[in-house]
Amino acid sequence: MPDLILEIGTEEIPAGFIPPALDDMKQRFKKFLEESALSAGGVETLGTPRRLTLIVRDLPARQADREEEILGPPKSAAFNPDGTPTKAGLGFAKAKGVSVEDLGFKETPKGEYVCIRRRVEGKETAVLLAEFLPKFILSIPFKKSMRWGEGNLRFARPIHWILALFDGKVIPFELDGLQTGDHSRGHRFLAPESFDVTDVDGYLRELERRKVMVDPVRRREAIRQGIEAALAEKHHQWLEDPELLEEVAYLVEYPFVVMGGFDEAYLDLPREVLVTAMREHQRYFSVLRPDGTLAPFFIAVNNTYKEGLDTFVRGHERVLRARLEDAKFFFEEDRKVSLEQRVEELKGVVFHAKLGTSYEKVERIIELSEYLADTLGASKELVKRAAFLCKADLVSEMVGEFPSLQGVMGRIYARLSGEPEEICEAIFEHYLPRFSEDELPKGDTGAIVGMSDRMDTLVGCFGNDLIPTGAADPFGLRRAALAIIRIILDRDYAVSLSQWVEKAAELLDGKIVMEFQPLLEAVREFFAVRFRGFLQAEGIAFDTIEAVIAQSFDDIADSTRRVRVFHEFRQDPAFASLMLSFKRVVNILEGQTIPEGSVVDPALLKEEPERILHEEVAKIRDRFIALMESKDYHAALQLIATLKPVVDRFFDEVLVMDPDEALRRNRLTLLTGIQQLFSRFADFSKVSASL
Repeated sequence: MPDLILEIGTEEIPAGFIPPALDDMKQRFKKFLEESALSAGGVETLGTPRRLTLIVRDLPARQADREEEILGPPKSAAFNPDGTPTKAGLGFAKAKGVSVEDLGFKETPKGEYVCIRRRVEGKETAVLLAEFLPKFILSIPFKKSMRWGEGNLRFARPIHWILALFDGKVIPFELDGLQTGDHSRGHRFLAPESFDVTDVDGYLRELERRKVMVDPVRRREAIRQGIEAALAEKHHQWLEDPELLEEVAYLVEYPFVVMGGFDEAYLDLPREVLVTAMREHQRYFSVLRPDGTLAPFFIAVNNTYKEGLDTFVRGHERVLRARLEDAKFFFEEDRKVSLEQRVEELKGVVFHAKLGTSYEKVERIIELSEYLADTLGASKELVKRAAFLCKADLVSEMVGEFPSLQGVMGRIYARLSGEPEEICEAIFEHYLPRFSEDELPKGDTGAIVGMSDRMDTLVGCFGNDLIPTGAADPFGLRRAALAIIRIILDRDYAVSLSQWVEKAAELLDGKIVMEFQPLLEAVREFFAVRFRGFLQAEGIAFDTIEAVIAQSFDDIADSTRRVRVFHEFRQDPAFASLMLSFKRVVNILEGQTIPEGSVVDPALLKEEPERILHEEVAKIRDRFIALMESKDYHAALQLIATLKPVVDRFFDEVLVMDPDEALRRNRLTLLTGIQQLFSRFADFSKVSASL
């Protein structure tokens, strides 16, 4: 069967734009195949900075003919009892281009409906592609798009050519005056001329010959092999950096790896400074000696090649030397001012127009950190000092040049100032975790300061209605809430979310506009959403989580323990039947109102099963409450399980909704007491009936 090639040739697209664009192209074309009732041998997307390519193997030349069935209104609405069509029936027939006589009927679970059955002739695939591909190209998502020339077309970068070939023939369409063709182009510098394309294999082969490695997986591997080959003679290794490798792979069409060096004197700079200067400004890989220390070398990946690579190497070395000289200057200038002195400069840095300066934020972080230290039994002296210094490096020259070094430079400068090591580590660790799967703080001081920093931001933003919407989260509030959850669970911190939010709101008095109660509810629900997602990722059922947090969600660590114990119990087949028993209690009480303070009257317990149930509940009540208070949730659930036989017997032999109002009320009061007791653990009404 024939193949499809679509290649969009452009100016150089930013590296970060390409992977999501290729993924979107693949998924949307698969969806097109499904909607068009077409099959394919494979859908593949490839790309370089100058081209986005879609290759589809074994695509049928045309759609298969098919039977189409279209449901209309119910028969009762389309036809009168005497069989004559109503306005609804006539309108449906007219809208579908058929006569009333062509209408049929189909029996559905909802009743009999009017139906049209007709044979639909399949279209030529080339025709479908000519209609679909222009919209497909224009819908590729980019962080930013641009217009160029006099045209109206928007794309990541100007489009220079469109190769669109199916079964060896051009798919004819145009975009903003640019006509599709059967040609592609090689490497911009090494083989810039156009060449004709007739099929997929020829396209791939010819690109390779013209120094275009269109497969990004192959480019990554080629770069890796090139780096290892360059280092083989020196017996050094490279500082592996998957993110940088991914980025560099999308910066070149054909990688040429070279190794250069720099003056060993620059090794006196902190390792983080050297690595960051090479990585962020130049996209160079760092080189390590066998003992793991930095070596005075670097690896660069070029997009072009000339005989005698010495010229390239000298150019890279010259540029890097200037960057390292700048870094050396910044570092030396920063050392002239102590980290403590820099805190004062934060008064001139606005954190947010509504939330004040970074200095004001530091003052709030200090107070929140001391509050948490008191709550968690940590050192107030250490957290106060760490919180005081935690943002000081933001006004340093080095962080101004390399923002990614915030916290890193603070740790370095704190050490140079003679601060205790726990303070130095806390300045760095209060930023952890920085992203999903990142490491967590190793010490209480960094953990507490980091959580205080994030909670201040969360409450400040929510208090001013700066709440994330859709994909937009400019202040990283989702990440902040998840980081707090991860730290709390990692360190098993017992802290009241409501009291913590209240303390943060007090410190922001005059800077937030939302009333406290709605603010608390909004922040709590924001955490609950992250909490649900975090535990669902562990494979815990949504209704298990919901049953626990509906009962109480204030102490995140405690809620997690209850969820996990409940999840473990639900894996036991016997527990499913136990839950069904308690669901019966919940269900029969639904809609019933029992006055608060009502107690069971023993004199009205006429039946043996209800007397036994009352006695068994009384027997375990105090012990169950004690187990809950001591947080022995496993034992508490085991104690609940002992009631199953007596609950089942009660429902089997006792008529709860007795005609006698006094008996009925007494039995409902008995069941209400059971529900209230066990609701201390979870709200069982939230548990799915399909146990």
